[in-house]
Amino acid sequence: MKLLALFISFLMLFSVVFADDNADEIDKLLQMYVDYGQFNGSVLVAEKGNIIYKKGFGYADMEWEIPNTTNTKFRLASVSKQFTATLIMQLVEEGKIKLDGKLSSYLPYYRKDTGDKVTIHQLLTHTSGIPSYTNRYGGELNRLTLEADSLVINYCSDSLEFEPGSQYSYNNSGYAILGAIIEHVTEKSYEQVLQERVFEPLGMKNSGYDNDQTLLPNRASGYAKDFTGYQNASFLDMSVPYAAGALYSTVEDLYLWDRGLYKDKILKQSSLEKMFTPEMNHYGYGWGIYYLPAGDEDSIKSVAHSGGINGFSTRIMRILKDQHLIVALANVPNSILPAMVEKIAAILYEQPYEMPKKMASDELAKILFEEGVETAEKRFREIRDNERDSYWFNENQFNNLGYVFLQSGKNAEAIAVFKFNVEIHPESANVYDSLAEAYMKDGQNKEAITNYEKTLEMLDKNQRIPEAFRERLRTGAEHSLQILYEQQKK
Repeated sequence: MKLLALFISFLMLFSVVFADDNADEIDKLLQMYVDYGQFNGSVLVAEKGNIIYKKGFGYADMEWEIPNTTNTKFRLASVSKQFTATLIMQLVEEGKIKLDGKLSSYLPYYRKDTGDKVTIHQLLTHTSGIPSYTNRYGGELNRLTLEADSLVINYCSDSLEFEPGSQYSYNNSGYAILGAIIEHVTEKSYEQVLQERVFEPLGMKNSGYDNDQTLLPNRASGYAKDFTGYQNASFLDMSVPYAAGALYSTVEDLYLWDRGLYKDKILKQSSLEKMFTPEMNHYGYGWGIYYLPAGDEDSIKSVAHSGGINGFSTRIMRILKDQHLIVALANVPNSILPAMVEKIAAILYEQPYEMPKKMASDELAKILFEEGVETAEKRFREIRDNERDSYWFNENQFNNLGYVFLQSGKNAEAIAVFKFNVEIHPESANVYDSLAEAYMKDGQNKEAITNYEKTLEMLDKNQRIPEAFRERLRTGAEHSLQILYEQQKK
């Protein structure tokens, strides 16, 4: 018995040391992202159900320099969808909703031609064919205050884009409709149902449905970022994202959420298994389903979701078998969160991962703004020839930077950036198209023709370009070439 107790103590000590090692490595990784200006927010990591790391980085309020902490409240954006899906599954368990039930059965006011075709299952899995209102109406809704039924009737009821169940198309309309269904079935507001059925039972006192009128302690301000630095994010009334993205929480409350899902307190395990079953495009009910490298095993299943909304980016990943959790909440736009979270998962499984890299477009932008094209070209060559492994040459970021200059009339700077992009991404049709546009705007028609012709050549070579984007590029290049050829004749 003494030997057994000694062995157990040794295992516990080894486990603590291993967790400390992981926490140190996670901290070094995240600090690199912060040093490179690529993360501002809070992170929590739990290993086998126990928190091994939690920390805030940067500022919750940049104007007052109030730091982010693990109690800072962030808008969750589309991470909200898993909560909406959970409420639906609770009502399914109670027999008040059927997954194969039709939309019209729960919202009688909804247009019958669509409502009689679309099921609850299709709304949950983004296979309904109903157009996403955020794609169709965009920022024109941002300052509206909308009741749930008004949002559904006026903005989530357009004609179907495809036959329900035949395709996947990520869709905020579906989750807004699900929120309205929850309200009609329960005869309570979505916010009230969420508090009563999820947040209060799990003790999530720092989570809720966001709005701008409520005084909310520790609320993070949201920021936008361009190549000149941070700005306040544009206003968004949270009645617009509604059940598709209007919740707020903290990394510590999302840990309580994670722990609650391993018990029968919120949902039966059979319901959770249904939520975590991948349908089209690896999507279940409010969760994406992914497989990660995991040492001796070929891969291990994870469920995860990202969110992005004015001023905020979010990512949550749960690795069910080992009860690992990774949460990253940022109060800036941040496309690297999925990759950052996957690197943390790699640390937990002692897998190799690529270290963060500096954003080449950010460094060259600063030089172009402050020192001009010649210095930027020199620095570009230095990075390309001697430091390439330390930098990330993101095609979209370079393209965006080029258009910042082009739209402000700085043609020389725009041409320089687009030429950088062509050199780094010579297989892309889009980089030649952008360079051609800059040359054309600068009156360098011969160079514009050469690059538009190269655009068409690359479109023919690269068959992996999405069809809609391919046709848009082709149409634009052909139209511009026609204008340039006519000018040559004159």
